[in-house]
Amino acid sequence: MPKAIPRIGSRKNGRISSVKSTRRIPKGVIHVQASFHNTIVAVTDVRGRVFSWSSAGTCGFKGTRRGTPFAAQIATANAIRTVVEAKVVIKGPGLGRDAA
Repeated sequence: MPKAIPRIGSRKNGRISSVKSTRRIPKGVIHVQASFHNTIVAVTDVRGRVFSWSSAGTCGFKGTRRGTPFAAQIATANAIRTVVEAKVVIKGPGLGRDAA
């Protein structure tokens, strides 16, 4: 009988971790992309690796409420929990630019 080939992502060989690590980074860059329909916030380190991100849609806002300044404020608060000091890069014409 042939030997079974293990899958790469199987839990037997321990490659999948179910515990999320909350890593705090001392310096980072906050990228805000504000469109008319949604606001996406990503927190990266100085090299550009993404540590956390959030958007108004993932925070529970649906429809036209995703483009509001309040939704951008909530999305930014969820994303920047892991950074201590940051530079902000803003892109896009949306309403959530100033609020974020």
